[in-house]
Amino acid sequence: MSFELSLEEGKFLIQLARSAVKEHLEKGKAIQPPKETPKKLFEQCGVFVTINSVRNCEKELRGCIGYPYPTSPLVEAVIDSAINAATQDPRFYPLSLDELSKVVFEVSVLTPPEPVEVKNPKEYLSKIKVGEDGLIVEKGYYRGLLLPQVPVEWGWCEEEFLCQCCIKAGVPPDSWLTKGTKIYKFKAIIFEEETPMGEVKRLHLSK
Repeated sequence: MSFELSLEEGKFLIQLARSAVKEHLEKGKAIQPPKETPKKLFEQCGVFVTINSVRNCEKELRGCIGYPYPTSPLVEAVIDSAINAATQDPRFYPLSLDELSKVVFEVSVLTPPEPVEVKNPKEYLSKIKVGEDGLIVEKGYYRGLLLPQVPVEWGWCEEEFLCQCCIKAGVPPDSWLTKGTKIYKFKAIIFEEETPMGEVKRLHLSK
């Protein structure tokens, strides 16, 4: 990917996400981009903020929301996504202020999704790669997105990745083989806290 972020910029985004949630939970407000925000972080990028609760060194999803497409400046999209991941993910009840010290934040900055072109749907298996690509499945009004780290965490192969993304979209798992289904792929630069409010690292995926 041509767009790159340093570890320092990744730390800035993680701290920004945590600060945005803290301010919102305490005062019901959205923070403004800090004055010291690096210029690069005002570029438009897709981004997802993931919040995981940590118990006995095991991570469990607590919220994940974001923007698949580069429609907003990255810094603003991170603030918005962090607040929404904490309070608006329909799969979970809103995060409480007490929980903030027991969760870790993860920020995934996305490349613009590109359509995967194939003549035969079975070619999708060789055109996507677990450990590198995230996926979007579209069929009619249905759409599902899975970040690149998800199949790695679950130990899926490419076929299972496609099936699970169809399920996320709310369509049958073999829909990627049927006419009218569109598949897009993207890459992500991922930063995460190792422990709540702890060190931030760049996450390098491997299959």
